[in-house]
Amino acid sequence: MFGRKTASDDPRPESAVSSGVGIAGLLGLCAWILIARQYGMDGPYSALAACAACALPMVIWSLLNDKVHLRASTGIDWKNPKPLKETMDISIVKLVGLWATWALIALVYCIGRWYWTGQYQFSMQMMENVAPWLIATSIPYVLWLDRYLVEPRDGAWHLGQFLIRMRSGFDPEQIYHHLRAWAVKGFFLAFMISIVPGGFGDFVRLDFAEIAGDPVAIAHWLIVAMFVVDVQFATVGYLLTMKPLDAHIRTANPYLGGWVAALICYPPFALMYPGGPLHYEVDTAGWDYWFQGNEILLWIWGSILVILTALYAWATVAFGLRFSNLTHRGILTHGPYSWTKHPAYVAKNAYWWSASLPFLTMGGSYIDMIRNAVIMAAVSGVYYWRAKTEEKHLLEDPVYKEYAEWMDRNAPVPKAINGMKRRIGWWAPEEGRAQDIQPAE
Repeated sequence: MFGRKTASDDPRPESAVSSGVGIAGLLGLCAWILIARQYGMDGPYSALAACAACALPMVIWSLLNDKVHLRASTGIDWKNPKPLKETMDISIVKLVGLWATWALIALVYCIGRWYWTGQYQFSMQMMENVAPWLIATSIPYVLWLDRYLVEPRDGAWHLGQFLIRMRSGFDPEQIYHHLRAWAVKGFFLAFMISIVPGGFGDFVRLDFAEIAGDPVAIAHWLIVAMFVVDVQFATVGYLLTMKPLDAHIRTANPYLGGWVAALICYPPFALMYPGGPLHYEVDTAGWDYWFQGNEILLWIWGSILVILTALYAWATVAFGLRFSNLTHRGILTHGPYSWTKHPAYVAKNAYWWSASLPFLTMGGSYIDMIRNAVIMAAVSGVYYWRAKTEEKHLLEDPVYKEYAEWMDRNAPVPKAINGMKRRIGWWAPEEGRAQDIQPAE
């Protein structure tokens, strides 16, 4: 009426994942938690069963409602299967490449001593138990799927071709992509499985009557619950990188900086852990210490922390079956990704600043206050670095570029930041929005 631009004039690009996928997984996970609490099933295998309870509804929703298996991005043509005798040789070569990849991952697990201590021991136990079944089921799966793939000669096939022929008939770039994708999965899946049992068991054992009326305890356990959701969805994402679900890895980040920025946030390379150069909690006490005695502030601050953790978990739930670091598995544009291209990193860093209050120390040392605050800023800088390298990777997809440009025009966080840039002279519209956009997920 007054010439204002409406959402219908500039529609948000379609998301690769529907909102219903995450909701279905969340309902399945909550149902299993209720069952586990009812029957006292708080062990590690119950935690893994929770992954299945989370994954199954998402798979059903994706196939029956979203029909992801029919998308062209799967590379599958269900209507024109090839004869088995036509694809048999391709499948055999592919299995050689696939098994060689798994053998290489197993070798890294064997060599890495950290994989055989602490919580990683559970991951290794699971890997050992599953390995024979994985090898056995890979045979009929590859034989079946190759008949329907438009181009069955993928990275695994090129690696197998290299191992068999050594001199010709393979594409090195395909091999590099294949190895990068499996490096991501091998590294992060072991870590995710190792942390699945902890928070899940704590939450299942929780006696709600003991925390009633205590703002600190309530905030703590709600935060634990949010992290349980995050870990479960993330683990499912690493497990189900499958083409029939359109959840396969399109590309893994090819930039060294992206890998360095990501790996220094996780063990055994983590720099933020106690004793590490980016450990920012020296002589600190946390938010509940500084606000003790003021119940109103405890309730308010605890609520803020719970909201930030919920936003962080929501950013993972929004991925549905597709969560994974360092990979492109389809562009998300819905939920928190319609507010900012980086909701998880924003929420996580805001939580760390608010929970630890690094600029306050128990001893009152100004040196420690300054050191902690500067190091916390450096940690936030690492996540900004991660975001920028992810952005560089994803901008190779024109779908992401379209989404990023839409976000610059419409999303509240990019618009606010771009407004600040204009005020201080950093924003140059003529250079194109794609060069000056905010970090990616």
